[in-house]
Amino acid sequence: MVERWIADSGLSERYPIYTRANVGEVFPDPVTPLTRDSGIWLAELGWRDAWERVGAFDHGEFDPDEIEQLGIAGGYCYLTASLIQLFGERGPGLSAQAMDEQFFGTQPGIPPYVEQPGDADLNKTERIGQTFGWALNTEELPELIDDQIATKKLRDDRPDLSALTDRELADRYFHLMDAHFRDLFAHHIFISYMATLPVGILSAMAAAVGDPSLVMRLIVGLGHVDSAAPSMVMWDMGRVVAESPALTAEFDKGLDGLHERLRESADEAAVKLCTMLDEFIYEFGSRGPNEWEMRSPTWETKPKLALAAVDRMRLSPESAAPIAQNLRMASDREELVAELTQALEGDPATQGQFLAAVRAAQVFLPGRERTKTNNIRMLHEARMTMRELGRRMVERGAFDEIEDFGMLRKAEYDDFLADPHAYTEAIRSRRAQYDELSALDPPFVFVGEPDFPAAWTPRSANKVTQLKSGETLAGLSGCPGVAEGRARVILDSHDPTALEPGDVLVAPITDPSWTPLFVPACAVVVDVGALQSHAVIVSRELGIPCVISATGATRAIPDGARVRVDGLAGTVTVL
Repeated sequence: MVERWIADSGLSERYPIYTRANVGEVFPDPVTPLTRDSGIWLAELGWRDAWERVGAFDHGEFDPDEIEQLGIAGGYCYLTASLIQLFGERGPGLSAQAMDEQFFGTQPGIPPYVEQPGDADLNKTERIGQTFGWALNTEELPELIDDQIATKKLRDDRPDLSALTDRELADRYFHLMDAHFRDLFAHHIFISYMATLPVGILSAMAAAVGDPSLVMRLIVGLGHVDSAAPSMVMWDMGRVVAESPALTAEFDKGLDGLHERLRESADEAAVKLCTMLDEFIYEFGSRGPNEWEMRSPTWETKPKLALAAVDRMRLSPESAAPIAQNLRMASDREELVAELTQALEGDPATQGQFLAAVRAAQVFLPGRERTKTNNIRMLHEARMTMRELGRRMVERGAFDEIEDFGMLRKAEYDDFLADPHAYTEAIRSRRAQYDELSALDPPFVFVGEPDFPAAWTPRSANKVTQLKSGETLAGLSGCPGVAEGRARVILDSHDPTALEPGDVLVAPITDPSWTPLFVPACAVVVDVGALQSHAVIVSRELGIPCVISATGATRAIPDGARVRVDGLAGTVTVL
C-alpha cells in the first residue's frame, strides 16, 4: 500500500483541523494528479481572493507555496475546518459553532474551536461587517449572470476537437483552466460564505423564539436554483416515456443498450425523446457524479446516467411533478414569511432584520448553486478536450482507458506528448494505486497528520448493527415533511433501478447525479450533509422530505425495511 499518493499536498500547521465534511460530497473519490496540478492550486488562489473580498483574511495569512484551504491526504480531498471556524469567530454575529452546523452538520469528531494568537482581528471583523451590510441590501448578483453567459459561450464555441492536434488539445485544456477557473471559483466561494449570513440570522431568530424548525421552512422553494433545473427537464422526458407504449417497452428492456436503441428507432415518440435528450445534454451535459474531478463521467460522456434517472421518473405518478412540489413549498414559505412579518410589527428593528435575511436568502442560496453550475460548465469544456486526447491515446496503445489522462502530472505533459508510450507503465502503476486508495475509508477528521492509508479500514469491512423495528436514527433536517415508504439503500447513482416511486432513497452522498432520483422518492436520507450542502438546497426546491448527516444510514437502515422519515425533526424510524 502506497504511503503517499502522488497528488498528496502538504498540510498546514497553522490551520490543522481537516475534515471530509462537505468536500466529501463533491470529491468522494481520490484526486487525480492532473486535477491536483491544474485545478487545486487555482482553487486555492480563488479561495484566497474570496476571503479577501469578504474581509476575513488577507493573502499574507497563507503559505505562498502550499495549499491551505484544502488538503489532500492519502489521495482524498479534505476541507480545512480551522479556517471555516476562524471565519465564524471573526464574523460579526457568527460563531465557530454556527459555521460547523452550516457546513459540517452533526458529523462526529470535528474538534471545537480553540483560539490561537492572531485569530482576533477587529479590523477584519469590521471589514466582514461591511461586506455583510452589502449582502443584506443587495437584490441581484450581475457578475453571476456574466459568468453564466461566458461559460455558456465556451460551450457554444467548442471547436471540433477531433480536428485539433495533440498539442493543441493539451494547450486548450491548460488555457481554459488558467484563464477561467480562479475567478469562477472565487465567485463560488464568496457567494457560499455570503449565503451563511441569512441562514445564520434566521437560525438565531428561530432559536430565540424556541422553534429552530422555522429556519428550514423559510428557505424552501426559493426558485431559480440551477442545480434543480435538470430534474425538471428529466421529469418532462419521463412523461414522454410514460405516455408512449413503444418507449415504455424499450425502457422495460433495461438500461443496457437503451441509448443505442432509442437512436435507431423511427418511432415518433423515440425521435422526440432523442431530441429532448440532445437538448438536455447540450445544456446540462457537464453534470454528473464527482463532477469536479476531470476523469469522472458526466451526462454528456455517459448518457446512460441521465437515462437512468429518466427511467425512475417515468414510473412516478403525475402528482410527483417537481414543479408542482416547488410551487407548494414556495407558497408555504411565503405564507410563513407573511405570518412572521405581521408578528414582528411591534419590533420594527427585528422585523427589518428578518426581512433583510429572507431577501438575502433568496439571493444568495440560489446564487451559490449558480456559481457552482458556472464552474462545472467551464470544467466540462476542459474535460471534453482531454477526453479527445485520451481517446486517441487508447487507439495508439499509450493509454488503457480514456480517463488515463488524469494520471499524468501537469509538468509531465510536454515529455508525454513527445513520447506517449514512455509513460504507459507509470500510468498503470498510478491507476493501480488509485484503485487501492478508492477501496479505503479515509478518516473523516484528523488534526495535524492522518495515519498512513495502510492503517485505514477497507470500505467493505465497515459493519454496523442495523436498526430494528421501532429504533430511530437521528440526523439533521434537510427539508421539512413526513413520509413513509420502503427504504432503498442505493450506493451508486449509476444504477438506481431498485428505486421505485414512493420509496425512501438512502444514499451515501448526493452530488448532482443523485438529485434527479429525489423526484420519484418520497423522502431522502443521506449519510452526510449540512445546511449548505448542494443537494440539500435541491431537496428544498423539490419539496422532498430530507434527513442529512444521518451518520451510517446506508449501513444501519435495512434495505427494504419500511421507515418513517421526519424531515423537520431530522429522524428516520424503522417501522
